[in-house]
Amino acid sequence: MKFQHVTRAAAAAAVVLSLGAPSPASAQVVVTEARIQELIRAAAQRAGVDATARAAGDQPATPASGAQPTVALTLDEAVKLALDRNLDIAVQRLNPQTFDFSLAGLQATFRPTLTSTLSQQSNTNPSTQTISGAAAGTGIETQTTAWNGGLAQNLPWGGGSLTVSLNNNRQSTTALTALFNPVFSPNWAAQYTQPLLRNFRVDNTRQQLIVTRLNQQTSEIQLQAAIINTISNVRNAYWDYVFALQSVEVAERSLALAEQLVKDNQTRVEIGTMAPIDVVQAQAQAATQRQNLAQVNGTRRTAELALKRLIVSGTQDPNWRVAIDPVERPEFAPQPIDIEAAVRRALDTRTDLQQARKSLEVNDVTMKFLRNQLLPQADVSARYGLIGQGGTQFTDCTGSGINRVCAGTIPGGYGQALNTIFGQSYPTWNVALNVSYPIGTSAQEAAIARARVQLNQVDAQMRQIELQIATDVTNAATQVQNNVERVEAAQAAREFAQRQLEAEQSKFEVGMSTNYFVVQAQRDLATAQNNELQAVLAYRKSLVELERLQQTTLQSANITVVSSNIAGGNTGAAAAAATATGAGGR
Repeated sequence: MKFQHVTRAAAAAAVVLSLGAPSPASAQVVVTEARIQELIRAAAQRAGVDATARAAGDQPATPASGAQPTVALTLDEAVKLALDRNLDIAVQRLNPQTFDFSLAGLQATFRPTLTSTLSQQSNTNPSTQTISGAAAGTGIETQTTAWNGGLAQNLPWGGGSLTVSLNNNRQSTTALTALFNPVFSPNWAAQYTQPLLRNFRVDNTRQQLIVTRLNQQTSEIQLQAAIINTISNVRNAYWDYVFALQSVEVAERSLALAEQLVKDNQTRVEIGTMAPIDVVQAQAQAATQRQNLAQVNGTRRTAELALKRLIVSGTQDPNWRVAIDPVERPEFAPQPIDIEAAVRRALDTRTDLQQARKSLEVNDVTMKFLRNQLLPQADVSARYGLIGQGGTQFTDCTGSGINRVCAGTIPGGYGQALNTIFGQSYPTWNVALNVSYPIGTSAQEAAIARARVQLNQVDAQMRQIELQIATDVTNAATQVQNNVERVEAAQAAREFAQRQLEAEQSKFEVGMSTNYFVVQAQRDLATAQNNELQAVLAYRKSLVELERLQQTTLQSANITVVSSNIAGGNTGAAAAAATATGAGGR
């Protein structure tokens, strides 16, 4: 390589300058170890200092023209992007809206319904008797006009129903026996039906309303759980990506050390203080580190895609086509964990336990409804009506049947008929009690037995969930404490590995160590550095898991879940949403 040629040329020039004129072949050239190290440092300064500094992270590389743009991203910003754009949350956020429409459909049962009818009818019937009002062989023509209106409503309390109607009828006829022609016959009626036993406290519609509201709350709890899990996944993916980047940096430093050892050994070979075979081991180590660098670079790209998957809204999202630069680094600041307090918080806030409680409430409502259906059917019904009459009335009539003759008329119309209604001239009313009771075992009794079994199942499931929560939280808290000890041990091991490498390099420089031990110390340092990174990563992820199991992720990130509720009979157009205000992430 060009770099090796430059190093060799520089070393050769240094040797010529230090030794002066060529010596006879029989003369022995004596070069001190200090001079060798001086030559190595000079060669490194001329050719390798830039690569070493860049590998150590002192001077970040500048993107070339046309390179992929880079976006700096903090953990809080990643969480906010996930809340705004994550597709899993977007899908889950739509579920509460479906219950809004289901509730609106059920509540429509208690809204008043207007009815109306407008009709025109004409009948011509043959006359068969003198009292029919027409001579034999002639027809009696009757024309009827009707305009009716009504209002019906189911009441949301007590299971009652109310109907009010006003029917209007105008009739004109050619019969000679009519007292009014045309005649107006309006009638007004109001009827109320009230269950006394079955369907009084709860009926099918009210039971479905309560169950649907509980299911909507369960859906919002599921949305909350999806948000919590997504935030935890974002945090873990962020730290995984940070670990991958730090692994790349460790691999680059290890490669730089290995390549520097190769250069130093090649210089020693050129000046005659080392056998060429000793360079092979250093070159093998450099090749291994180069392979490790390629592997960790692949892992870094995979980790970056995993993070992007959680914070973008699709392949058209701008962040999908940029390089993510996670600017935060995991900190190690161990804090004491109160396991009992963590378990109590989890039992109070865990969404799976809340969902089980909602299922218990649903079953309890269903049980009450089924018990109510065992009661006898006893409905009281009351009706009150008023009949009106008006129209042109015939007076001074003589004769009967077809021989009837009237000398005068009294004019009248629809207003006259309404006045008779308002005056309650012709009232009607009735009260009825309808009772029915099934004989023998009913379907409701079988349904109650099945619901009682389901209640027992849910109760057992709740106890099972509580025990599982306590176990999971205790294990997670124990894992946090174990990872604290793991990080402390890894940090100590890395410090010893660093000192060991420095000692081996010093011994190697004075001829008290071999190339093999230097290479081994480099490997041990790289392993210790990766172990420390993995330990810190495991500690951060264990904290994320402990928060997730306690369901305190939203509180720690200052995230509020806004629920969609129905107020005043209007469905909420927006489903439950999550907003973050200065999200503080672990």
